[in-house]
Amino acid sequence: MPSYEEYGRHEPVLPRPVDHSNTELPIELSVRLRLYRMQQEIRLFEKRAYDLFLQGLVKGTSHLSAGQEAVAAGFGAAMRADDWTFATYRGHGHTLARGVPMASVLAELLGRANGLMAGKGGSMHLTSTDHGMMGSFAIIGAHLCVANGAAWTAQLNGTQQAAVAFFGDGTTNIGAFHEALNFAVVWNLPTVFVCENNQYMEYTPIAQVAAVPNPAADRAPAYGLESVVVDGNDADAVYCAACDALDRARTGGGPSLIEAQTYRHGGHSRADPGTYRPNDEVEAWLGRDPIPMYHQRLLQLGVDEGELAGIVTESSEAVELATRQAVAGALPALSTILTDVWADGGSSWRN
Repeated sequence: MPSYEEYGRHEPVLPRPVDHSNTELPIELSVRLRLYRMQQEIRLFEKRAYDLFLQGLVKGTSHLSAGQEAVAAGFGAAMRADDWTFATYRGHGHTLARGVPMASVLAELLGRANGLMAGKGGSMHLTSTDHGMMGSFAIIGAHLCVANGAAWTAQLNGTQQAAVAFFGDGTTNIGAFHEALNFAVVWNLPTVFVCENNQYMEYTPIAQVAAVPNPAADRAPAYGLESVVVDGNDADAVYCAACDALDRARTGGGPSLIEAQTYRHGGHSRADPGTYRPNDEVEAWLGRDPIPMYHQRLLQLGVDEGELAGIVTESSEAVELATRQAVAGALPALSTILTDVWADGGSSWRN
């Protein structure tokens, strides 16, 4: 039986090399510029959220997605406005990618009345049905079954909408993951399951507790699904995989399971320094940062450096404005504490 220290040791998980052939993918330049802007906005937003936490302004916990922006951006650009997103508690990026205003999201993190949930949900429960953002779920795997429910309504109503459920690698060892996949295949639902494999569950490397190398994709064939692994740090690769899966869902082809291999730059949550990760592993993944890599690809495609710099400036200005609006928000009135308890907005017990 290995000791605790021996169990904690593991070989570094290194990223894939850059696929330079992705410059040849049939993606319109306007889409690529949108992907770049989304990634920049998410990265700058997450950095600002962390800075505000250090100032004691962020209420409750938060799980940042710095390093994983390409997944949210790729799907955000591929989805229709009436599609549904179901995310985990690491859902800031997915919320922004669906077009939810930055100020509303940031104010929610600060617990302000002008927040997305009027300051009552916080970082882990971001929801905006108007934008197809159906929630950030704190219970591991639970939202996969909920996404199937939404997909079923699309199937019944013939709307060609798709439900996209994002989840972490640790979810692949949860029963709901297997139940949801089986149900979606049996009923041929338009559900797209997306595993954001950032190599770690909370503090444990997924490789130490999974029976297969690719915890999501290698299990797909057991449910009659194709095994799909994409570079989760390459927005083009994610976008193309998303378009294929969404087209399949809309045309009656049923569900898909995509494993996007990526890496979070920080620890699991704001209180985690992430020191359990090998230094050479962290350095290798930082060298595959999705944003500088995409910046270079756009330059190779002939985009002017000045245009890219302008996008960065505009994204930074958007974060600054959102910060001012969020910080200026009032604290929720005490009278709101018993609202939103029941569907009718009341708080009285009903038999």
